[in-house]
Amino acid sequence: MRKILVVGAGQSGLQLALGLQSHGYEITLMSNRTADEIRCGRVMSTQCMFHTALQHERDLQLGFWESQAPRVEGLGVSVAAPDSSRPVDWVGMLDGIAQSVDQRVKMAGWMETFAQRGGQLVIHGAAVSDLDYFSRAYDLVLVSAGKGELVAMFARDASRSPYTVPQRALSVAYVHGLGPRPEHPEFDAVRCNLVPGVGELFVMPTLTFTGRADILFWEGVPGGPLDVFQGIKDPADHLSLTLELMERYTPWEYARATKVELTDANATLAGRYTPTVRHPIGRLPGGGLVLGVADVVVANDPVTGQGSNSASKCAASYLDSIVSHGDREFDEAWMQATFDRHWESARHATKWTNAMLAPPPEHVLDMFGAACRLQPVADRFANGFDDPSDFENFFYDAAKTEAYLAAVCEGTA
Repeated sequence: MRKILVVGAGQSGLQLALGLQSHGYEITLMSNRTADEIRCGRVMSTQCMFHTALQHERDLQLGFWESQAPRVEGLGVSVAAPDSSRPVDWVGMLDGIAQSVDQRVKMAGWMETFAQRGGQLVIHGAAVSDLDYFSRAYDLVLVSAGKGELVAMFARDASRSPYTVPQRALSVAYVHGLGPRPEHPEFDAVRCNLVPGVGELFVMPTLTFTGRADILFWEGVPGGPLDVFQGIKDPADHLSLTLELMERYTPWEYARATKVELTDANATLAGRYTPTVRHPIGRLPGGGLVLGVADVVVANDPVTGQGSNSASKCAASYLDSIVSHGDREFDEAWMQATFDRHWESARHATKWTNAMLAPPPEHVLDMFGAACRLQPVADRFANGFDDPSDFENFFYDAAKTEAYLAAVCEGTA
């Protein structure tokens, strides 16, 4: 039986560990926190997973909360004008539902499932020296812990990393009591509110351990009016500032948030990080090699909601590459080929995310405006969150955008 060590208990690490476990591999999972510590800790993310990523979970019979989580049927875009009006406001319908589960709920539950199924769970914050020791006892070491000294083993790929500093200041609050968007009270949708030159507000339904909730997520241009959460320790102050900014920049969202309250004492988060693609192979002091997973090697800004989706897709791709490799050695060539296969998908999410961090060009604004009156345009943009590769066909190039919009108007698209 082949032995594999997975370091990190997030979306990719746990999904991969559980997937390998189901194929009969002897898996050790290292986490720096217990399931209870994760469950009782601070919120970790703003995940909303679309059809493809959810299907990867279903394939492994890991969709434990699918019947409980809100069914997200659409994705809407609003663009704010300087007078706080909405010259652009529409919702595209998704071909398959999306869902969000608080990662404290999911990761704690998956970790307990891994242990119940006979996996070896080690609660220990891994250092490079630990991996140097453990690498001799395992056929393969996978690193999916995206912070700390372990990440330093993976060199930045400058050719794929256009940014050297954070492009957004991030602020998150999980709340109960948010009212429905009056434009579509009959179904749930993720709402993307773009405030040009200032930042973005995302509002998404989720499931947390206290039931249905919503995530209020500000992405602020650094140094701008939304970059004000750093240093705020009191969760109540964090929520108050979140709502104050909503009232100022997105009053249509604030109107349904006047009665919200935090889901729990750990329901807020703030921070920032630089979007970075890294080389996938880490070299240990003793000469061993480790393979980076998901956001260890491809870390995008959350502005397009690709984090948990890309992590799930990476885990599924790596799982297939490992199983299909049989009993052969997991050597450097295999590691590079495994990452390259994943990158064929991940590069589209990275390109789109980096594009959305920049001011939108005129042809993209034209497309957003056209989506107000052309439902197929709204639907296609919404479904790009599930399959970002489609943006190559109509988003980046002004001529392609113009041709696509003309074809929709003529009824030939």
